[in-house]
Amino acid sequence: MEISTSILSVPKEKCIQTFYNLETAGTDYFHIDVMDGEFVKNNTVALMTEYAEYLNSITTEPLDVHLMVKDVMAFIKSFIIFEPRVITIHLEAAKNKEELMEWISYIKENNCKVGISVKPNTKVEEVLPYLPFIHQVLIMTVEPGEGGQTLIPETIEKIRELKKYIDENGYGVDIEADGGINVDNIAKLKEAGCDIAVAGTSIVQSSNFAETIRMLKD
Repeated sequence: MEISTSILSVPKEKCIQTFYNLETAGTDYFHIDVMDGEFVKNNTVALMTEYAEYLNSITTEPLDVHLMVKDVMAFIKSFIIFEPRVITIHLEAAKNKEELMEWISYIKENNCKVGISVKPNTKVEEVLPYLPFIHQVLIMTVEPGEGGQTLIPETIEKIRELKKYIDENGYGVDIEADGGINVDNIAKLKEAGCDIAVAGTSIVQSSNFAETIRMLKD
């Protein structure tokens, strides 16, 4: 199990030191939650752009960019310059399959991995046709748009169903889960087939980043 630390709740006045502490504590990725205030209610564009700029200059840890936005292509172009490991786009943001495939192709053409995210109420079946073209599926385990929520238990079954399909068809696609993940529930996600867990407040608000990350991984 790899850990992608969401930096959404990192205090701005302590961000540089916090990023350094998270890196030395053993996070595998920095998770960049980009929200535009339209696709979801909160707007984090300015803050996440600033944080991505800082991280791009001070760390070698990969960026894990999650776009919760309406104008997807514009934000792909804004964040691809930071050379992230992966850019994840929401299936629900696309008008049709052609538009979604256009975004996927553009990201891959710019030497970046592609993820597709689905909200809790979106059925797993809707993402299956795109598995041959992407690297990662992000299962939202809460409603996107706000940190500190409680994991929706029913989403764990979606991970299990997706993992079974990926294994049966031999796809090299990772499953990432995001929302309400902590040391008390992460074992259930791992057992269901999750490869990468996004954790934000459970790490950032803990007294010992390294110990919390170790517990999440174990």
